[in-house]
Amino acid sequence: MNSTVLVTGASGFIGSHLVPALIERGRQVRAMTRHPDTYSGAGEPVYGDVADLDSLRTALDGTGAAYYLVHSLADDDFEQRDAEAATAFGHAAADAGVQQIIYLGGLGDVDDHLSPHLQSRRDVEQLLGLGGVPVTVLRAAVVIGHGGISWEITRQLVDHLPAMVTPKWVSTRTQPIALLDVIRYLADVLDNPGAIGEVFEIGGPEVLSYAEMMRRAARIQNHRSPPIVPVPLLTPRLSSMWLALITDVDQGTARNLIDSMNNEVIVRDDSIRQLLPGELTGYDEAVRIALEDRADDPSIRQPERSPGAARS
Repeated sequence: MNSTVLVTGASGFIGSHLVPALIERGRQVRAMTRHPDTYSGAGEPVYGDVADLDSLRTALDGTGAAYYLVHSLADDDFEQRDAEAATAFGHAAADAGVQQIIYLGGLGDVDDHLSPHLQSRRDVEQLLGLGGVPVTVLRAAVVIGHGGISWEITRQLVDHLPAMVTPKWVSTRTQPIALLDVIRYLADVLDNPGAIGEVFEIGGPEVLSYAEMMRRAARIQNHRSPPIVPVPLLTPRLSSMWLALITDVDQGTARNLIDSMNNEVIVRDDSIRQLLPGELTGYDEAVRIALEDRADDPSIRQPERSPGAARS
């Protein structure tokens, strides 16, 4: 297969970590962005917009594989936008002779009345393949890493609230996975004969409720574990307003994420472990790594520590 790989969403949470990982594996990487002139990440920046078919054809020309890491979660019409973008990308990839598309989707049981967000991700899996290019799908739940929206919600809730009156979704079970494990899986399915055209579910070694995730994150940050009191009658609209008030996540994104938090998202099929064996990072260690990466991020102003403050 042609060693040149296109990564959409190259400046995003997943893409910004995937591109350097692929380069370390000897790949030539095109980092697709709508603003190549200001792109400062790894790889060769190329202009591309999933809403512009001609730009996709240019970006994909001469590549052997492509990663699709684009979502429109903050938009009111995100389902239509995602559907149109995935369809266009799949056909443009086919026209360019791409041999594999790799997509990071979401876990969730279709019999569990998937939220619009999760259903849209499931639809994208199908739409990407309409052009005829085999699609490798990795389905994940919460990715624990600095800059990930779901993790940032967890961290900020723990940081800002001494006690929480919360929606009932805090009791929902999920299977968080460390960012470094997601990147390893994404990189290792590339050109892997056992992964072409297959769907895999990926998760960390533990199944936790959102409340358990917050309590354990609090302990790791040396915070007192906050009392959490679920309120079953808190509506999704009020819940999203509450989340947008307490965290820096905008209300539109918060609403779509909250709808998804009512769905249990755990791994039912662990066949990826046979294809790509390896030790998985535990939740507590993933949290520590995320916090360390945040502390090392020069774009974030860190609070001053008292002389006797403990470092987790």
